[in-house]
Amino acid sequence: MANNKDTPEHLQAQNIIVIHPGSLYLRIGRASDVNPCRILHAIARRRKPGGHAYRELILPPPIAKPKELLPEFEECRLQVSHTLQSCVQSDGRRRYATPPQQISAFNRRSMAEPIEGSVTNFKDDLAGSTVIGEEVVSLNPDGEFNLHFPLKRGELNLHKDVGGSLSGVMADLQEIWEYVLKHRLKIDLKQLKNYKAVLVIPDIYNRAYLKEFTTLLLNKIGFGCCFLLQDHVAATFGAGLGYACVVDVGDQKTSVSCVEDGISHPNTRVRLDYGGADVTQAFFWMLQKCAFPYKDCDQKKPQDVMLLKQLKEEYCHVNLDVCGSLERSFTVQNSQQAKCKYTLQVGDEAIVAPLGLFYTELFSVTGANRSVPKTQKPSAAQPHPEDCFDAEYLRETGRRGKENLEQTTNESGLGNTENQDEEMVVEGLDQEKEGKASEKDFILPSGQIIGIDQAVLQSIERCPNDELKRKMYGCILVVGGGMKFTGISNWLQNRVALKIPLMFRSEHNIVTSSKDIDQEITAWKGAAIMSCLESASELWLSEPEWTRYGLRILREKAVFMW
Repeated sequence: MANNKDTPEHLQAQNIIVIHPGSLYLRIGRASDVNPCRILHAIARRRKPGGHAYRELILPPPIAKPKELLPEFEECRLQVSHTLQSCVQSDGRRRYATPPQQISAFNRRSMAEPIEGSVTNFKDDLAGSTVIGEEVVSLNPDGEFNLHFPLKRGELNLHKDVGGSLSGVMADLQEIWEYVLKHRLKIDLKQLKNYKAVLVIPDIYNRAYLKEFTTLLLNKIGFGCCFLLQDHVAATFGAGLGYACVVDVGDQKTSVSCVEDGISHPNTRVRLDYGGADVTQAFFWMLQKCAFPYKDCDQKKPQDVMLLKQLKEEYCHVNLDVCGSLERSFTVQNSQQAKCKYTLQVGDEAIVAPLGLFYTELFSVTGANRSVPKTQKPSAAQPHPEDCFDAEYLRETGRRGKENLEQTTNESGLGNTENQDEEMVVEGLDQEKEGKASEKDFILPSGQIIGIDQAVLQSIERCPNDELKRKMYGCILVVGGGMKFTGISNWLQNRVALKIPLMFRSEHNIVTSSKDIDQEITAWKGAAIMSCLESASELWLSEPEWTRYGLRILREKAVFMW
């Protein structure tokens, strides 16, 4: 029997590179790999003498005036704490909580325990003018490197400072991706014309950026072929589902949309500017209120931020059977300092922080609760000079066609078909009106951005018919690394169940790790699966086609509604 690695399908999959860029991590690997390579999606560039300093923070920065937000944050924290105390454990007993004063008293008495012989130094003496991936964490925050994250809140990180132009961000992406291809995947960059690339793009996209991504893959990095795939569509492939309401919680954004048969319905898409990093900030604020023993923790230092992220991942959960305070220990390893061990007590803060995804006032620490939700702009709102079939062109030609048709019908004496043509012409305008009113649906009357449960409901209610709504309520797929907390799926299921319209209450289901795939890589896995399908042969866009036809060929071959 032939070895599986020798089959044509496997050999083909080895030459397909699947790229899923995120705000914090980049996942990239061959379609034949079990798991992708994961690397911190960051690049540090050595400043030229006298150059302007710029350092991107890993966590969303806290807002400037904490005294104004504290009452709002504290009120919400108390509200969530009271809700938890009114819950019952799985055996029917009521939950209880350790008083915060008691936890604070313990943490104040906790002192650092030095671990001898464990001093490390900053790695600013690394060779070269750039540092990529996890090594940027070991650089001196006050040193001579500028730190850049090419993506922020799920989209290109454009700003007016150093390296914030579109060309600057694309250059960062190129350097990071080529580094991984060469050093992690061991691919000779000169041979890339023999490889194909699949790029997982956000569900809500900017068409101008899609052009930049395609140019980056085919003309600059030099892949032979590529195609672009929306992350929510990829997630359904990865989970083996024909349809689902996809909830993708990343580090800095949460996106929701309804996908059916490989198509994401444009009206159902929404992106909210909060994610796992905002949970980390909320958790850090609550730890500080309980006398966090590591007093020198500074969120401007990458090493401290990675520690806070680790504490959130290890401590936070939504398991209502865990009551009272738990004693935990952690170690701090900062450059030029000895490693220290700390012991602390954590109470319901470990549950309250993840519930910020439902009670968004807790994200007032970063201001994410006041950000404007993003919805898919209609094509008329994203004109592009190279796109000769955009909404404006179709509307104008539609009008001309109508005038010609009227003239012909009058001459030939045929009946009036004006109403049919009106529908054709006005269709684009109706979509525009929908797009303008849509963002308000995701903001509460108080001006707060809605929680994840309400976003699911709002998204499903935008489906075009009741049958599709029924299917979506029956299958809610949770993916992404920002919501990996024990028990949070049950909380989401219960919150959605309370608000589902009566006619759809017969059945609803939350799917988190379908097929035992880590929910962080569901979308990457789905893109890998889709790229190897026989039908995918029609999707590939070659470099000569792109160079000759540009945006027109991307429109024709795109696997999503342009």
